[in-house]
This record gives sequence, C-alpha cells and structure tokens, in this order.
Amino acid sequence: MADRLTQLQDTVNQQAEHFCNAIGIIQQTSYPSKFPIFDRTGNQTPVQNQQQDDFAQLFAQLISRCAKDIDTLIESLPNEDNSTELQNQSLKRLEAENQESSERLEEIVHKGELLLEKIQVALEDIAQAQLDMQITFKNNK
Repeated sequence: MADRLTQLQDTVNQQAEHFCNAIGIIQQTSYPSKFPIFDRTGNQTPVQNQQQDDFAQLFAQLISRCAKDIDTLIESLPNEDNSTELQNQSLKRLEAENQESSERLEEIVHKGELLLEKIQVALEDIAQAQLDMQITFKNNK
C-alpha cells in the first residue's frame, strides 16, 4: 500500500507541476488587454495563435491524463472496511506459498546432498586409481 500512496503523491505533485507550468505559459504568451476605464495605451502584440493553441492542447492533455492516473491510483487503494479481512487472506495465502517453497527447498537440498555424496565417491575412486597407477608405475621401473 505504501507504494501506491507514494505513486499517488508523486502523481498529485506532477499534476500541480502541470498546473503551474500551464499558468506560466499562459502568462508568458498572453498579451495585455485594454481596459476602457484606464487611459493607458500599451503595445498589444498578439502572440501567434497557433503556438498558443499548441500549448493549450499540450497542457490540457497532460492535465487530463494525470487526473485519470490519480483516479486510477485512488481506486486501487484498499477499502478500509475490507482491509483487515484482505490482509488476513493475503497472509494465509503467503503462508501457504511459504510452506510449499520450504518443502521444495528441503527436497532440492536433499537431492543436492545425494549428488554431492556421489561426486565425492567418484573423486575418491579417481584419486585411488591415480595412486594405484603411480604405485604400479614405480614398481615396474
């Protein structure tokens, strides 16, 4: 569950970053508007609408995708009502898997010990054969 909560926190942080970046782009690409009450004249140089639309489209996609991710992560969190029951079931399942793994491991260790004994016997036979050959070779000289 901690992993899901961490993912959720990271996604919420990412969503906040998208909002901040979107507002920054809006501020950067917008141009001042005239207010009829004020007598100031400002240079209104409209930014290319195509570029503005691209940014709007990009951040709309990022924000909506991130919102969907947040919804998915929230839905995947366990329910408080069933959490104890689910944990008990999960623990029982893990305990059964652990028991099966333990039995398999004991069987593999037993087979490995038998194989080790066979290898040791074979090595003793090889060593004895080499000694016998050396003794026979010395006696034949």
